[in-house]
Amino acid sequence: MNLVRHFIGGRWTDAANGGEYPNHDPWSGAVLATVAAGDAEDARRAIDAAHEAFPGWAGSLPGQRQAVFLRAAEILARRREEVRALLTAETGCGHHFANVQLDFSLSLLRQAAALPYQSTGQILPSDVAGTTAVAVRRPVGVVGAIAPWNSSLVLGGRAIVGPLALGNTVVLKPSEESPTSGGTIWAEIFAEAGLPAGALNVVTHAPGDAGAIGAELIADPRVRRINFTGSTVTGRRLAEQAGRHLKRVVLQLSGQNPLIVLADADLDHAVDAATYGAFVHQGQVCMCARRIYVEDRIAEPFVARFAAKVATLPTGDPADPATVIGPVINKWSLSLLTRRVEEAVAAGARVLAGGAPVPPCYPATVLTEVPADAELAFDETFGPVVVLEIVADADEAVRRANQSRFGLTAAVLTGDPQRGVAIARRLEAGIVHVNDQPVNDEPQMPFGGVKESGWGRFGIGFAADDFTETQWLTTRDSPRAFPF
Repeated sequence: MNLVRHFIGGRWTDAANGGEYPNHDPWSGAVLATVAAGDAEDARRAIDAAHEAFPGWAGSLPGQRQAVFLRAAEILARRREEVRALLTAETGCGHHFANVQLDFSLSLLRQAAALPYQSTGQILPSDVAGTTAVAVRRPVGVVGAIAPWNSSLVLGGRAIVGPLALGNTVVLKPSEESPTSGGTIWAEIFAEAGLPAGALNVVTHAPGDAGAIGAELIADPRVRRINFTGSTVTGRRLAEQAGRHLKRVVLQLSGQNPLIVLADADLDHAVDAATYGAFVHQGQVCMCARRIYVEDRIAEPFVARFAAKVATLPTGDPADPATVIGPVINKWSLSLLTRRVEEAVAAGARVLAGGAPVPPCYPATVLTEVPADAELAFDETFGPVVVLEIVADADEAVRRANQSRFGLTAAVLTGDPQRGVAIARRLEAGIVHVNDQPVNDEPQMPFGGVKESGWGRFGIGFAADDFTETQWLTTRDSPRAFPF
């Protein structure tokens, strides 16, 4: 049996309490590994190691840090097929989305290699004669990183790579659903790449036990930042706890993302974009389109073509390269999808495609006429289900899109790109794509949302905003005269 253990202070170690749990393949149900079931004591050990390693890593030369990230990229590239298979087995990720994650992660590491050489300060003008003033960025210390399962390699990597490249040390808590592909695989890669012991630590936990580790990361004063990707419910709770400790948190939370299809859009492209944007990785991506608003002048042909295409998406084993819709992550997720669709249909919604579970999968599903008080209409439903509605014009689409309490991503499809940009500027979302679907990300982009989708931005080019401190420093070239 494969064993997955904590990585603390450069060593693989069991949970302090001896606890373990089985990690299951969501497609077959087979046990993939026995995993260390950590708690607050393990988190404290990891914080100790990260705190001890911080001065040495922060003081390392930029060339030393750069070399680690370039070697890490080489190692990940060499292990590509192994990691792709791991993503499939652990998270039900199909070939296409596994390759998306690998390509992103390689780019992330290569871009991070340049971060140690970016300017860390600026000279500031001063009205005090003889004074030279500078603003200097410096690493904050220990960063607590909490990552989800759904895009495990990318989101685990994104949580740690920017902070590390800036000279911080990290304690990573991956999801219990992806302890390896979202956690310990990064520890293996960075250890081989030469990252000093203690700079990256990984603590795993059993289902239901994340709270104790998160609480320790928030309460310990040596942890100076937290980054979290996950649900709005959990993010709000973390932010409330962090506020009591005056601790800054970067939050990337839920999305109920609109895709607007205007009458002048290319119909074939719109159908293809909507299908990909709603159903990539079984809809288990925070950026997926959850609501499609179609202008009434093209509603009839769009709906017919879209529903027909969705109904033919291959469903089944994610190890089959032809599969588009693989298993959802667990039985709880399947139950939630089933309940919400059944609730909407009972309240008057019509099913245009899909609509019935095929365990462990849920087929790609399109509903219309969903009542406003059904959970599908207003909450994030993390799976292959999309709500389609017909609108009179762009103004109605924008108004309805902005009624959501979420604001992560959005997309607008139109034959007039400039009009699309004007509409995008009116949408209350942190990210808007014109003439594309909403599932897009690159390591250098400012990724994040507004409203209940969180605050702060991930992205190599923006990491310094959240994972460094700015220090105002002055020197004088002559003694200063004082009045007393």
